[in-house]
Amino acid sequence: MGLGDKIENKKDELVGEAKEAEGKATDDESREAQGKAEQAKANLKQAGEKVKDALN
Repeated sequence: MGLGDKIENKKDELVGEAKEAEGKATDDESREAQGKAEQAKANLKQAGEKVKDALN
């Protein structure tokens, strides 16, 4: 996993956390769900990169 990929995945995770928090603060369930989905996507990408690293 390249450093750029790690940074991009972490950025996506943090953006998702911010959206989730914003949704909770404003009682916007759609925004909260969007944030959770973005976090899950970032975590899945990180897991995939770790598998690729392990195979190399």
